[in-house]
Amino acid sequence: MAEILALVEARLRSALGEPDARAAVTFLGTDRIEVLRFTGGGLVRYATLGMSANPMTDPTAMVTDPLRGPRAELVMTVREGRAATDGLLRPLAVLAASPQVEGLVVAPGASLDVGEPLWEGAPFTSVLVAEPGGLVEDLELDEPMDPVQFLPLLPMTPNEAAWKRVHGAAALQERWLAQGTDLRDPLRSGVPLD
Repeated sequence: MAEILALVEARLRSALGEPDARAAVTFLGTDRIEVLRFTGGGLVRYATLGMSANPMTDPTAMVTDPLRGPRAELVMTVREGRAATDGLLRPLAVLAASPQVEGLVVAPGASLDVGEPLWEGAPFTSVLVAEPGGLVEDLELDEPMDPVQFLPLLPMTPNEAAWKRVHGAAALQERWLAQGTDLRDPLRSGVPLD
């Protein structure tokens, strides 16, 4: 586990630079989850470290494989200086612990809801899990382990999350694109969903 996390942190550092802050959270019955903060170029990026230590497993599986199964870390990017987004550290750790706590398999297209603003004053309470491979490349591990994917998180307003449940993730992403939505703006308003 420690070896995997060292490789994951090295991949994050090579893609995002040196973190300027880190916080750790441990939930009862779970492994420690860290959240690293990277700043630069007018952006703040938050990345989890610890979620990938163990593979995510289907909660209905009779037997779990300690090696095989999807592995991931979460990454969220916001514009720097527009809002006090460091309150995001705990919600990100909660989301990263959800595979251990709830047996959840986090995958692209999924919605994750924390039930409260992602940071103080945020218009977002949930996130859409986007496709990996853009910002941070997958980290290949020794066979038979699956690679670690770095899943981008896109903040959603409650109305966007409800609309996504009905119409799907692809439709919401198309709506954002058509409206020219700046998904990195921590103060953005919800996209029109008429």
